[in-house]
Amino acid sequence: MERSLPARGEVILAGLGGGGILTAGTILAEAATARFKNVTWFPSYAISRRGGLAECTVIFSNEEIASPLLTQASGVIVAESAQFKDYEVRVRPGGMIIVESAGLKDEASRKDIKVIKIPAIKTAININGTSRGANLVLLGAFVKAAQIIPPELVRQQIEKSFAGNKTTLNQNLKAFDEGQNLI
Repeated sequence: MERSLPARGEVILAGLGGGGILTAGTILAEAATARFKNVTWFPSYAISRRGGLAECTVIFSNEEIASPLLTQASGVIVAESAQFKDYEVRVRPGGMIIVESAGLKDEASRKDIKVIKIPAIKTAININGTSRGANLVLLGAFVKAAQIIPPELVRQQIEKSFAGNKTTLNQNLKAFDEGQNLI
């Protein structure tokens, strides 16, 4: 028997550079289309220089989505620990924030949210020798902790997205799975 899913999910993903965060958001949004009637993916990134701030918002719902913009979300993923304080305020009361633990110096100032620290960079390095894939470690942790979308749908989307390169595909699937195992 399949567990029923909430009627709505929302997450803000943030980091530097853009590619990893936008890819993780795209994978989540595309996976959500298999279960939800309405899905939005809204990227936002600094164009002033390469490697600047990047953010995307993903909302999936069985009801109409009034706007792809959110000032706060029930879930936030922060890939760059220096951005933690900036995004702590973007979590709705009762929500959660998943943050890269490497270099994290700040502690949460709020008691009404759940903070999950994930060693995504270290985990990715253990998988493939580089930090590539840390985004999918964080996504795996989010999917497991939030339980708003079945992990198998995200795995299927990773398989579709990286089907052209078997090595990258296997590393990304492992990164996603390891992220789930960290929860």
